[in-house]
Formats: sequence, C-alpha cells, structure tokens
Amino acid sequence: MTLKSKKVEQVSPGKLKFTGDLTIRGTTKEVVLDVDGPTAPVKDTWGNQRAAVNAATKINRQDFGVKWNATLDNGGVVVGGDVKITIDAEMTKQVAK
Repeated sequence: MTLKSKKVEQVSPGKLKFTGDLTIRGTTKEVVLDVDGPTAPVKDTWGNQRAAVNAATKINRQDFGVKWNATLDNGGVVVGGDVKITIDAEMTKQVAK
C-alpha cells in the first residue's frame, strides 16, 4: 500500500484535508484524509523539535481488488467492506550542528 500526496488544505486551525492517491494491490484511487494537527512543537531531550499529526479516512476494500470473504454460520461475513485507515505520524526537526 502506498499513499502519494497531491494537495493539503487547511480547513480550520489544527484541521487539514489531505488529498492523495492511494494504491493497494496495483489499483490507485484518490482519497481524502481528515488530519488533526500538527501539534505544537515540543523540544526533546536532544534539543530537536517534534510535532505530530493524526489522519484518517474510510475506504471500501473491494474498490481496490481486496475481495476475499467467507460467510459465517449466522449469515454474516468474516470481513466487512469498509476499512478505516488511520495514520499517526511524528515529525522531527533536528537542531543545526
């Protein structure tokens, strides 16, 4: 799975919309992720600045060719169609040496 950035827009303070191309099993589709952050930078023990973001979206796995499933005894299915994708990322800006 790969995600390639196309556009980032600020929706409000601390809220962004990230648009990119998501590729799973050779199928590429445009997705929009709701982003919280970045957080205010904090200084770590080594003097580097750190900040974090959280991004999330929901896709239908079958749109990307992930179709395997099995029926349960009660008539339900093992795997649902909708999958939530969450990305938690931390960024570090190193101090100049």
